[in-house]
Amino acid sequence: MEEKTFQRIKELTELQGTSGFEHEVRAYMRDKMSPFVDRVEQDGLGGIFGIREHEDADAPRIMVAAHMDEVGFILTQITDRGLFKVMPLGGWNPYVVSAQRFTLKTAKGDYPCISSSVPPHLLRGTSGQKGVEVTDILFDAGFESKEEAMEYGVRPGDWLVPTVETIKTANGKNIISKAWDNRYGCTLVLEALEALKDEKLNHTLIAGANVQEEVGLRGAQPAANKFKPDLFFAVDCSPADDTVTKNGTFGHLGEGTLLRIFDPGMIMLPKMKEFILDTAETHNIPYQYFVSKGGTDATATHTSNEGIPSTVIGVPGRYIHTHQTMFSIKDFEAAREMLIQVLKGLDKSTVETIIAGK
Repeated sequence: MEEKTFQRIKELTELQGTSGFEHEVRAYMRDKMSPFVDRVEQDGLGGIFGIREHEDADAPRIMVAAHMDEVGFILTQITDRGLFKVMPLGGWNPYVVSAQRFTLKTAKGDYPCISSSVPPHLLRGTSGQKGVEVTDILFDAGFESKEEAMEYGVRPGDWLVPTVETIKTANGKNIISKAWDNRYGCTLVLEALEALKDEKLNHTLIAGANVQEEVGLRGAQPAANKFKPDLFFAVDCSPADDTVTKNGTFGHLGEGTLLRIFDPGMIMLPKMKEFILDTAETHNIPYQYFVSKGGTDATATHTSNEGIPSTVIGVPGRYIHTHQTMFSIKDFEAAREMLIQVLKGLDKSTVETIIAGK
């Protein structure tokens, strides 16, 4: 991996932006997309997209969307002791929340914060800490009272995001970071736009990132309604299931980009699958079939407007929706090549074939 790409990944994954609070990531995407597109537009919820117009007004419209938000928390109450109660933004396993570092984002500034846990010393003689819910976990920024917290500008509606440094593993094959779901997609969009800057495409390209995916795919439909694509490609990270066995599991690090054939909200259309497979095999791009228990922005987009054929160009990540995700450089590079070649290969005839399904 080129150092430039690693630094882009590091910058994006270390940015902090949970659902509804994506402004830091949006500003970054606007700045970095602008040199490679004709213009940048924002939808009403805050999704941001760069548009490369084709000179033919009847050329197909292709949309590529990451999502900017990462899982985090919103502050709901300040206790008399100056600690915070929260609600999760996105799916969290409650057993990985405690005793971690966060940033508390307020109107007056950013403050260091940790999530509470019960030391084993205080559990002696009890049945232990069982049945933990996320909403049971308090967050502690070191304030001595509710009044002191409020003096520092802390209010309900403020938000908390993990604090993590992005690093490479010892063998140089993988990266550890927060928020690869889905700063992977943000990185991929920027990498593809840069790689294609001098390429004449046979379509109008709308590439960028949605908001609020982690809380119910909320940003996808407004963006689809605004830009009215003919085809939609989500670029998103999915959970790897390869730490114990690869037999009968989906999402294996180092085996290539994910070909998502099914999830509870979307079935890949046959002609879309045929096009993706042909692209992978023509350009020797490693890929792996993937079946998911969760959805992506493709789930919301494919039933938008009059129906938009959609798919996902994905990668697996271990331990997603936590402070630390591990992902493969090789998988990212395969996904990047897949997106670039897909965008090069789409023309009016191909798009009509995928839509017609015959």
